[in-house]
Amino acid sequence: MPPRNIAPTRSNLLRTRESLELAREGHDILDKKREVLTNELIHVAHDAAQLQKEVWAQLEEAYQALQVARVSTGREHLEWAALSAEENIEVEVIPHSVMGVVIPSIKTIKRPTGMAYSLGDTTVPLDEAAARFQEVLDQIPELTEIMTTVWRLARELQKTQRRVNALEHVFIPQYEQTVKFIEEALEEREREETFRMKRIKSGIKEEPSIGPKRREYQQPHRDVSGGRSRVHPDPGGGKPTTREFG
Repeated sequence: MPPRNIAPTRSNLLRTRESLELAREGHDILDKKREVLTNELIHVAHDAAQLQKEVWAQLEEAYQALQVARVSTGREHLEWAALSAEENIEVEVIPHSVMGVVIPSIKTIKRPTGMAYSLGDTTVPLDEAAARFQEVLDQIPELTEIMTTVWRLARELQKTQRRVNALEHVFIPQYEQTVKFIEEALEEREREETFRMKRIKSGIKEEPSIGPKRREYQQPHRDVSGGRSRVHPDPGGGKPTTREFG
């Protein structure tokens, strides 16, 4: 992936390094969270599978007992017995957190006690079917709690996995390439500046080399007096003058 569209300056380099460090720290935290969620999900999913298997087996036995009760008691008496059951189950939901995931804890407060119908016009198969369904009903709160826990943990694990993949395969490589791009640009700029300063210093020390070097010629001195000279006063200004004689 090409580097980000960013100016290669030192301030941008510092900001990109901070973002890279933050992304790496976030990746480490999310990776640890993913491990904890995975372990918790495996443990809870195993218990949920066992409990669900037991509940399905109890439901199958309860429906078989209900079919026998329908044959022996009749449909009308069976519907009458079902309508007489007016008691409800009261539960209390206590939330708790696992790595930021809210997990419900369901506690049963009130459940039906005894048979809800009269024993006068009922049969033993009906009592057996009612007892079977009561056993299933007692397992429903626990099954609801554990299945909700599995669903929420799985959803959070999926979100965490997406975030880890985004940091690992998108953001961290992008920040690394951006840092590398800015560092290389700054190094190249420093080399150009160093070379330019050396050229300037060498240009100041050296003389211009355009054309041949200039030679200075000295005018020779001719002594026409033969080494003799007389100084006479100047009658006009009183200043000495030199007269040369051949």
